[in-house]
Amino acid sequence: MSLRSSDRRWGSVAKFFHWIIALGILGNGLFGLLMDLASSPMQKINWLALHKSIGLTVLALVLLRIAWRWTDRRPAEEPAPRWQQLAAHAAHGALYVLIVLLPLSGWWFNSVTGKPLQWFKLFNLPALAQKNDALRDFAHGVHEYLFWFLILVLVAHVGGALKHHLLDHDNTLRRMLPFGRLRAPPASEGDSR
Repeated sequence: MSLRSSDRRWGSVAKFFHWIIALGILGNGLFGLLMDLASSPMQKINWLALHKSIGLTVLALVLLRIAWRWTDRRPAEEPAPRWQQLAAHAAHGALYVLIVLLPLSGWWFNSVTGKPLQWFKLFNLPALAQKNDALRDFAHGVHEYLFWFLILVLVAHVGGALKHHLLDHDNTLRRMLPFGRLRAPPASEGDSR
C-alpha cells in the first residue's frame, strides 16, 4: 500500500491519521464522560490530566493531517447526486473545524480556571487566557457543547459512509479502511465481456 493517496484510494498516511484521530476523539470523549466515576479525588486529577494530554495529542495530529492533506492528492469522488456531495463536503469541513476547536476549547477552559496544562507530565503549555472565574462555567459549556455537536456530525459522517457501503455498494468506505480490497469499477456500457 502506498503512503500517498491515489485517484482510487486513500494512502496509508491519510488512513493512519483518520483512524488514530477517530479513536482519540471517541476514546477521550468517553473518558471525559466517565471521569466522575473516579474512586478518589487524586484519581480524578490524574484522569483529567490524561484527558487533557490526549486532547492535545488529537489537536497536534489533526494539524498534521491538515498539513498532509495540502500535499496529498485525494481520490476521485464516487458518483452521487450533487446534494450528497455537497453534504459530504460540509460534513468533512465541519469535522475538521470541530476537531480543532474542541481541544482548543478545552485548553481555553483550563486556562480560565488558572490551572497549569501539561502534556503527559513532560512539559507545560502556555495559557490561552488569563484566569477568569466569571468565564469558567461558560468555557466548560462551550467545550461540552462542541463535543456533542462533534458527535452529531460524526454520526452523520458514519451514516453516510455506511449508506455508501450497504446501499450504494461503492468504494467510499472501502478506500478508507485499513484492510480489504476495493470493488471493481462498474463495466462501461460498451464493454462486451
